[in-house]
Amino acid sequence: MKIIVSQEIAAVCPRFVGAAVEARVVNSPYCPALWDEIHELEARLRQQLTTETLKEQSGIAATRRVYKACGKDPSRYRPASEQLIRRMLQGKELYQIDTLVDLVNLASIAYGYSIGGFDADRVAGDTLILGIGREGEPYEGIGRGTLNIAGLPVYRDRQGGVGTPTSDNERTRMTLETTRLLVLINGYDGDEQRVRQNAEFIQQRLRTYCQSDGGGYTIYR
Repeated sequence: MKIIVSQEIAAVCPRFVGAAVEARVVNSPYCPALWDEIHELEARLRQQLTTETLKEQSGIAATRRVYKACGKDPSRYRPASEQLIRRMLQGKELYQIDTLVDLVNLASIAYGYSIGGFDADRVAGDTLILGIGREGEPYEGIGRGTLNIAGLPVYRDRQGGVGTPTSDNERTRMTLETTRLLVLINGYDGDEQRVRQNAEFIQQRLRTYCQSDGGGYTIYR
């Protein structure tokens, strides 16, 4: 998959760096060992963070700044990483979906980056362009229905939007039938080393939990 960062994103976040992980996988409804790891991380984060200090985490703070620069209120349309960790800190259980979704959520929580997980076979074409959402642009967020993505960073394939840092699109979502996975890590803080670590973290968990060789990843900016 070719990923292009548009000039409109470069203008509001010249330091942006992303990683695209592509792998063959076998999904499953539930993985107990993965959830053991999620609960261990949850316990650590509850000792280290509050719902206020959470916003100061590098990846989350940078994504919030980009939202504001694009004209979106980050407290109304929270980045997914912030949503997930905030839910943990409030003592609420994370939603259990399936192994691929749960794994991507773990990776987002562990590094603070909003991460898109997609069924690569549902993406139209071989190119995604990262731009900014427009007024009236149609977009169906997973579990959210119609989502107003005006002012949100958005990846588009040749049919339209597939992912934002707040919610991915129903059209390209991962399912139990997904065998070709695409994961996009959004490093709005420009920390390439941490973005690479996040990609490698995902590859390791794919090997452990999804009968995968981990695939490969590429950096884009």
